[in-house]
Amino acid sequence: MARIIAIANQKGGVGKTTTAVNLAAALAKTPKRVLLVDLDAQGNATMGSGIDKRDLHASTCDVLLEELHAEDAIMETAEGFDLMPGNTDLTAAEIELMDEDGREQRLKRALEPLRARYDFIVIDCPPALSLLTLNALTASDSVLVPMQCEYYALEGLTALLQTIDALKQRLNPELEIEGVLRTMFDVRNNLANAVSAELVQHFGDKVFRTIVPRNVRLAEAPSHGQSIVGYDKASRGAIAYLGLAGEVLRRQRERDQQQKDMNVTENPA
Repeated sequence: MARIIAIANQKGGVGKTTTAVNLAAALAKTPKRVLLVDLDAQGNATMGSGIDKRDLHASTCDVLLEELHAEDAIMETAEGFDLMPGNTDLTAAEIELMDEDGREQRLKRALEPLRARYDFIVIDCPPALSLLTLNALTASDSVLVPMQCEYYALEGLTALLQTIDALKQRLNPELEIEGVLRTMFDVRNNLANAVSAELVQHFGDKVFRTIVPRNVRLAEAPSHGQSIVGYDKASRGAIAYLGLAGEVLRRQRERDQQQKDMNVTENPA
Protein backbone atom coordinates (compact mmCIF):
# COMPACT_ATOMS: atom_id res chain seq x y z
CA MET A 1 0.00 0.00 0.00
CA ALA A 2 1.57 3.27 -1.14
CA ARG A 3 2.49 6.04 1.24
CA ILE A 4 1.34 9.33 -0.30
CA ILE A 5 3.62 12.30 0.38
CA ALA A 6 2.74 15.86 -0.61
CA ILE A 7 5.66 18.21 -1.23
CA ALA A 8 4.21 21.52 -0.07
CA ASN A 9 5.12 25.06 0.93
CA GLN A 10 3.06 28.09 -0.04
CA LYS A 11 6.27 30.06 -0.54
CA GLY A 12 7.67 29.81 -4.07
CA GLY A 13 11.28 29.18 -4.98
CA VAL A 14 12.12 26.88 -2.07
CA GLY A 15 12.81 23.73 -4.09
CA LYS A 16 9.44 21.96 -4.08
CA THR A 17 9.58 20.69 -7.64
CA THR A 18 13.29 19.92 -7.40
CA THR A 19 12.55 17.86 -4.29
CA ALA A 20 9.53 16.10 -5.81
CA VAL A 21 11.36 15.00 -8.97
CA ASN A 22 14.59 14.04 -7.26
CA LEU A 23 12.95 12.22 -4.36
CA ALA A 24 10.87 10.21 -6.86
CA ALA A 25 13.98 9.36 -8.88
CA ALA A 26 16.04 8.51 -5.79
CA LEU A 27 13.32 6.24 -4.36
CA ALA A 28 13.00 4.52 -7.75
CA LYS A 29 16.72 3.66 -7.55
CA THR A 30 16.31 1.80 -4.24
CA PRO A 31 14.28 0.24 -6.05
CA LYS A 32 10.73 1.18 -5.08
CA ARG A 33 7.62 1.55 -7.20
CA VAL A 34 7.03 5.30 -7.39
CA LEU A 35 4.39 7.56 -8.93
CA LEU A 36 5.03 11.31 -9.22
CA VAL A 37 1.91 13.47 -9.53
CA ASP A 38 2.39 16.94 -11.04
CA LEU A 39 -0.30 19.13 -9.48
CA ASP A 40 1.32 22.46 -10.38
CA ALA A 41 0.00 24.32 -13.44
CA GLN A 42 3.56 25.37 -14.29
CA GLY A 43 4.23 21.73 -15.22
CA ASN A 44 7.86 21.93 -14.13
CA ALA A 45 7.87 18.46 -12.55
CA THR A 46 6.63 17.08 -15.87
CA MET A 47 9.35 18.82 -17.87
CA GLY A 48 11.98 17.88 -15.27
CA SER A 49 10.96 14.24 -15.71
CA GLY A 50 11.68 14.38 -19.44
CA ILE A 51 8.06 14.76 -20.60
CA ASP A 52 6.96 17.73 -22.75
CA LYS A 53 4.04 19.43 -20.96
CA ARG A 54 2.92 21.00 -24.25
CA ASP A 55 2.28 17.63 -25.86
CA LEU A 56 0.13 15.72 -23.39
CA HIS A 57 -2.74 13.46 -24.44
CA ALA A 58 -3.89 13.11 -20.83
CA SER A 59 -3.02 14.93 -17.62
CA THR A 60 -3.81 15.43 -13.95
CA CYS A 61 -6.43 17.96 -15.07
CA ASP A 62 -8.46 15.22 -16.80
CA VAL A 63 -8.24 13.10 -13.65
CA LEU A 64 -9.40 15.89 -11.32
CA LEU A 65 -12.36 16.67 -13.60
CA GLU A 66 -13.18 12.93 -13.58
CA GLU A 67 -12.98 12.76 -17.36
CA LEU A 68 -10.36 10.01 -17.13
CA HIS A 69 -9.30 7.29 -14.70
CA ALA A 70 -5.99 8.07 -13.02
CA GLU A 71 -4.31 4.96 -14.45
CA ASP A 72 -5.06 6.20 -17.99
CA ALA A 73 -3.12 9.44 -17.38
CA ILE A 74 0.06 7.75 -16.15
CA MET A 75 3.24 7.78 -18.23
CA GLU A 76 6.54 5.98 -17.73
CA THR A 77 9.73 8.01 -17.40
CA ALA A 78 13.26 7.08 -18.42
CA GLU A 79 14.36 7.08 -14.77
CA GLY A 80 12.18 4.27 -13.51
CA PHE A 81 9.29 6.13 -11.88
CA ASP A 82 5.81 6.75 -13.27
CA LEU A 83 4.39 10.23 -13.84
CA MET A 84 0.91 11.72 -13.85
CA PRO A 85 1.80 14.86 -15.82
CA GLY A 86 0.45 18.38 -15.39
CA ASN A 87 0.33 21.62 -17.35
CA THR A 88 -1.54 24.94 -17.52
CA ASP A 89 -4.86 23.08 -17.88
CA LEU A 90 -4.75 22.66 -14.09
CA THR A 91 -5.64 26.35 -13.72
CA ALA A 92 -8.87 25.73 -15.62
CA ALA A 93 -9.53 22.60 -13.57
CA GLU A 94 -9.26 24.58 -10.34
CA ILE A 95 -11.81 27.12 -11.59
CA GLU A 96 -14.22 24.41 -12.75
CA LEU A 97 -14.03 22.62 -9.41
CA MET A 98 -14.83 25.71 -7.33
CA ASP A 99 -18.58 25.04 -7.18
CA GLU A 100 -18.45 21.24 -7.10
CA ASP A 101 -19.44 19.22 -4.06
CA GLY A 102 -16.58 17.27 -2.51
CA ARG A 103 -14.08 19.26 -4.58
CA GLU A 104 -11.27 18.75 -2.03
CA GLN A 105 -11.66 14.96 -2.33
CA ARG A 106 -11.16 14.58 -6.09
CA LEU A 107 -7.49 13.59 -6.00
CA LYS A 108 -7.98 11.30 -3.00
CA ARG A 109 -10.70 9.36 -4.84
CA ALA A 110 -8.57 9.18 -7.98
CA LEU A 111 -5.44 7.87 -6.26
CA GLU A 112 -7.12 5.31 -4.00
CA PRO A 113 -7.25 2.54 -6.67
CA LEU A 114 -3.53 3.09 -7.39
CA ARG A 115 -2.23 2.63 -3.85
CA ALA A 116 -1.74 -1.11 -4.23
CA ARG A 117 0.44 -0.61 -7.33
CA TYR A 118 3.05 1.65 -5.73
CA ASP A 119 5.25 1.93 -2.66
CA PHE A 120 5.28 5.75 -2.76
CA ILE A 121 3.18 8.41 -4.44
CA VAL A 122 4.83 11.84 -4.42
CA ILE A 123 2.73 14.94 -5.16
CA ASP A 124 4.29 18.20 -6.36
CA CYS A 125 2.03 20.99 -5.07
CA PRO A 126 1.67 24.55 -6.44
CA PRO A 127 3.22 27.43 -4.44
CA ALA A 128 -0.05 28.51 -2.83
CA LEU A 129 -2.61 27.17 -0.36
CA SER A 130 -5.08 26.73 -3.23
CA LEU A 131 -7.78 24.19 -4.01
CA LEU A 132 -5.15 22.08 -5.79
CA THR A 133 -2.96 22.06 -2.68
CA LEU A 134 -5.98 21.19 -0.51
CA ASN A 135 -6.65 18.23 -2.82
CA ALA A 136 -3.06 17.08 -2.34
CA LEU A 137 -3.17 17.45 1.45
CA THR A 138 -6.53 15.65 1.65
CA ALA A 139 -5.17 12.75 -0.41
CA SER A 140 -1.85 12.44 1.43
CA ASP A 141 -0.60 10.55 4.45
CA SER A 142 2.04 13.17 5.15
CA VAL A 143 3.57 16.48 4.08
CA LEU A 144 7.23 17.03 3.30
CA VAL A 145 8.10 20.73 3.61
CA PRO A 146 11.15 22.02 1.71
CA MET A 147 12.37 25.39 2.97
CA GLN A 148 15.28 27.75 2.67
CA CYS A 149 16.89 28.73 5.94
CA GLU A 150 15.99 32.40 5.91
CA TYR A 151 13.90 34.59 8.22
CA TYR A 152 10.69 34.82 6.14
CA ALA A 153 10.69 31.07 5.60
CA LEU A 154 9.97 30.52 9.29
CA GLU A 155 6.82 32.67 9.03
CA GLY A 156 5.71 30.73 5.97
CA LEU A 157 6.26 27.44 7.76
CA THR A 158 4.11 28.60 10.68
CA ALA A 159 1.27 29.49 8.30
CA LEU A 160 1.52 26.11 6.56
CA LEU A 161 1.43 24.23 9.88
CA GLN A 162 -1.71 26.15 10.89
CA THR A 163 -3.33 25.17 7.58
CA ILE A 164 -2.40 21.53 8.13
CA ASP A 165 -3.90 21.58 11.64
CA ALA A 166 -7.15 23.07 10.30
CA LEU A 167 -7.28 20.53 7.47
CA LYS A 168 -6.71 17.64 9.89
CA GLN A 169 -9.81 18.67 11.83
CA ARG A 170 -11.99 18.97 8.76
CA LEU A 171 -10.78 16.70 5.95
CA ASN A 172 -7.85 14.43 6.81
CA PRO A 173 -7.36 13.58 10.50
CA GLU A 174 -4.51 11.16 9.69
CA LEU A 175 -2.31 13.77 7.98
CA GLU A 176 1.11 14.23 9.57
CA ILE A 177 4.37 16.04 8.92
CA GLU A 178 6.78 13.76 7.07
CA GLY A 179 9.58 16.19 7.75
CA VAL A 180 11.16 19.57 7.08
CA LEU A 181 13.91 19.61 4.44
CA ARG A 182 16.52 22.36 4.41
CA THR A 183 17.21 23.30 0.77
CA MET A 184 19.58 25.62 -1.15
CA PHE A 185 21.77 25.64 1.91
CA ASP A 186 25.00 27.62 2.07
CA VAL A 187 27.12 26.74 5.10
CA ARG A 188 29.00 30.05 4.75
CA ASN A 189 25.80 32.00 5.47
CA ASN A 190 25.52 32.83 9.18
CA LEU A 191 21.77 33.50 8.97
CA ALA A 192 21.17 30.14 7.29
CA ASN A 193 23.05 28.39 10.08
CA ALA A 194 21.10 30.29 12.73
CA VAL A 195 17.71 29.50 11.14
CA SER A 196 18.76 25.86 10.71
CA ALA A 197 19.59 25.60 14.41
CA GLU A 198 16.24 27.19 15.31
CA LEU A 199 14.40 24.68 13.10
CA VAL A 200 16.07 21.75 14.83
CA GLN A 201 15.33 23.26 18.23
CA HIS A 202 11.62 23.67 17.46
CA PHE A 203 10.92 20.57 15.35
CA GLY A 204 13.51 18.11 16.59
CA ASP A 205 13.60 14.86 14.64
CA LYS A 206 10.97 16.17 12.21
CA VAL A 207 13.86 18.02 10.54
CA PHE A 208 15.60 15.71 8.09
CA ARG A 209 19.29 15.21 8.73
CA THR A 210 19.83 15.57 5.00
CA ILE A 211 20.61 19.13 3.90
CA VAL A 212 20.37 19.98 0.19
CA PRO A 213 23.20 22.36 -0.75
CA ARG A 214 23.27 25.03 -3.40
CA ASN A 215 24.60 23.08 -6.35
CA VAL A 216 25.11 24.08 -9.99
CA ARG A 217 24.54 20.55 -11.28
CA LEU A 218 21.24 20.41 -9.41
CA ALA A 219 20.13 23.59 -11.20
CA GLU A 220 21.26 22.26 -14.60
CA ALA A 221 19.49 18.89 -14.47
CA PRO A 222 15.90 20.07 -15.26
CA SER A 223 17.02 21.74 -18.50
CA HIS A 224 18.09 18.27 -19.67
CA GLY A 225 14.77 16.71 -18.61
CA GLN A 226 16.50 14.67 -15.92
CA SER A 227 16.67 14.32 -12.18
CA ILE A 228 20.00 15.05 -10.56
CA VAL A 229 20.34 11.30 -9.90
CA GLY A 230 20.16 10.63 -13.63
CA TYR A 231 22.14 13.69 -14.67
CA ASP A 232 25.12 13.50 -12.30
CA LYS A 233 24.81 10.88 -9.56
CA ALA A 234 28.22 11.83 -8.12
CA SER A 235 27.25 15.48 -7.52
CA ARG A 236 26.57 16.87 -4.06
CA GLY A 237 22.93 17.41 -5.04
CA ALA A 238 22.46 13.76 -6.04
CA ILE A 239 24.14 12.52 -2.87
CA ALA A 240 21.80 14.73 -0.82
CA TYR A 241 18.61 13.44 -2.48
CA LEU A 242 19.75 9.82 -2.27
CA GLY A 243 20.32 10.51 1.43
CA LEU A 244 16.81 11.97 1.72
CA ALA A 245 15.34 8.87 0.09
CA GLY A 246 17.21 6.78 2.64
CA GLU A 247 15.70 8.78 5.49
CA VAL A 248 12.19 8.49 4.05
CA LEU A 249 12.62 4.72 3.75
CA ARG A 250 13.97 4.43 7.29
CA ARG A 251 10.99 6.35 8.70
CA GLN A 252 8.62 4.12 6.74
CA ARG A 253 10.28 0.99 8.14
CA GLU A 254 9.93 2.40 11.66
CA ARG A 255 6.21 3.09 11.08
CA ASP A 256 5.70 -0.41 9.70
CA GLN A 257 7.44 -1.91 12.73
CA GLN A 258 5.34 0.17 15.13
CA GLN A 259 2.19 -1.02 13.35
CA LYS A 260 3.30 -4.66 13.65
CA ASP A 261 4.05 -4.21 17.35
CA MET A 262 0.59 -2.65 17.89
CA ASN A 263 -1.08 -5.55 16.06
CA VAL A 264 0.78 -8.07 18.24
CA THR A 265 -0.26 -6.20 21.40
CA GLU A 266 -3.90 -5.99 20.34
CA ASN A 267 -4.06 -9.56 19.04
CA PRO A 268 -1.71 -11.71 21.19
CA ALA A 269 -1.30 -15.31 20.02
